[in-house]
Amino acid sequence: MAERVKAKMAGTTLSSTFSIYVKSLLGNIVSVPVSLDDTVLDLKTKLFALDSYFYPSQARLIHDGWQLNDELTLRHYNITSNSIVHHILRLRGGGSAPLKGKEDVSATSDQEPEVQQQGGLSGIASRIEMQSGSAGVSSIIEMKTSLSGITSTGAEGIQKWPQSDVPAEERSCLCVRQEFQEVRPETDPYILEEQKIYKACLPGPGIFQCSETGLAFEVESAASIVYRYASWSTHLKEADQNVWVPAGPLFNIGALPGTVRAVYLPHFICLSDVDISGCSIAHFEFQKMTIQQPTEVMAFSAVLENPSFSLLGVVWRKLRSAISLPVHSLVLIFQQLSAANTTLHLYLIPDDSSVKKAIERQETSWNSKLIPKPSPFRPLFFGHRYQVCSNTQVKITPEAHLPFCYKSPEDQQLFVEIYIRKMAKEVEFFITDGQNDTEVWRASLRSGDISHSGNKSKKLSGAAFLKKHKTELCSRMGQLSSILLNLSVEDVINSEEEEEVQAQNTKQKKNQFLLDLVEKKGLKAQEMLFQILQKKDRFLVEDLQKAKTEDIDRLRK
Repeated sequence: MAERVKAKMAGTTLSSTFSIYVKSLLGNIVSVPVSLDDTVLDLKTKLFALDSYFYPSQARLIHDGWQLNDELTLRHYNITSNSIVHHILRLRGGGSAPLKGKEDVSATSDQEPEVQQQGGLSGIASRIEMQSGSAGVSSIIEMKTSLSGITSTGAEGIQKWPQSDVPAEERSCLCVRQEFQEVRPETDPYILEEQKIYKACLPGPGIFQCSETGLAFEVESAASIVYRYASWSTHLKEADQNVWVPAGPLFNIGALPGTVRAVYLPHFICLSDVDISGCSIAHFEFQKMTIQQPTEVMAFSAVLENPSFSLLGVVWRKLRSAISLPVHSLVLIFQQLSAANTTLHLYLIPDDSSVKKAIERQETSWNSKLIPKPSPFRPLFFGHRYQVCSNTQVKITPEAHLPFCYKSPEDQQLFVEIYIRKMAKEVEFFITDGQNDTEVWRASLRSGDISHSGNKSKKLSGAAFLKKHKTELCSRMGQLSSILLNLSVEDVINSEEEEEVQAQNTKQKKNQFLLDLVEKKGLKAQEMLFQILQKKDRFLVEDLQKAKTEDIDRLRK
């Protein structure tokens, strides 16, 4: 076995791309271009690009008798050119067939043209008809596209943010967002928000922009492209951080070679008064970063023609002078619904969709709601400190100054807490640059923007909610398979525990077993189950919270 692996590995260099075959239980075979340093999750993402049947969260991949781990690379499993990987679905009714240890269900090109069925996965192995040459395979699944989800909104629709009422003469930024045809991406419905994988199905020639991420693609024919956010802090090495600063989200993109004529990568650098020669595109491949020059630098995106995909993002060369780069930014204000009186969290961040979504997820878990307000009307600068103030007596902690910097979406973002004891009809807020005392943002917070305590239900923590409503949840909780899948994705439960839940003979017993199991795992596990319930069955959660509030009101009367 070792000699065979060495012989196969000898023909595959670190930087080479080759094809492997993935066979589903339905008998379909897909040829997938990969590299040794692709992770198993990268492989699943490429399969999802080829056909929506291959939801990454539902996929279990088997090679040489082993179930493949998402975080490991194909190199780890000795997967090389023409290897065959088996795809099985995770069954909603109780998970995929368990693989205890190593079962001999291997299938590699050495066994062509016939794969022998051994082990416990009935129906996986069958005869594979090969055409002439290694690239030809019968029953290759064709890429599917869909016209649904395509809209013709322009730049204002893509921005989806309140327009500033600041007079034009006060605005120093003259950047105009390019208008593209908007497309709503498909997503894997069984993956939690923070692990979301997007799939854009483009119907034909044109430039299409994702409504969720701002990423745009130019194609000459129908195409399917899969992408997700990645982390700069994971891939940009410390030595490179001394030269380059992230200037937009980092994306992991998967598409067949030659599918995309050009990619438009979002950036947040204001071009009104900056040298665009500092703009570059970082391409991470085979654990190395290469710098590519964009074909064109536009107001809110950098264009790269004929891209080769993996990890791509816009970076800007750091200035040698003390002058910082001007940055488009966002002001995010959230009201904590369960806090006393009016408590707000104010964030000042670069206009980066990955950071914005990470903050929204965090604030949602804290039971907060977003109060949309316009963006700053002047560019901001990394390294400057910005002061938040108001025309009304409010308490701002820990201090009214916010340092403006870029933090990875995985990191806790900086914010100030604003406490308003008695909300007036209208409260004005201002942000000024501490470097030169220049006003960069102002907005009014009106009483209609605020959810008042008398009109909302008292929210419980995840653990408290599950404890209070355990009896009702045992009888009423539905979508159990989807809930179990999400708990498994978050590593709250393992496959054996999932099987134990599904082994119970009634719905009520399954629910009770799950609630007992999560309760034993502690507060963090209970909070995760509560968050999943809010996403998967929010009407049940709201109904239970409403019923509890009505009981309290009756007791008070």
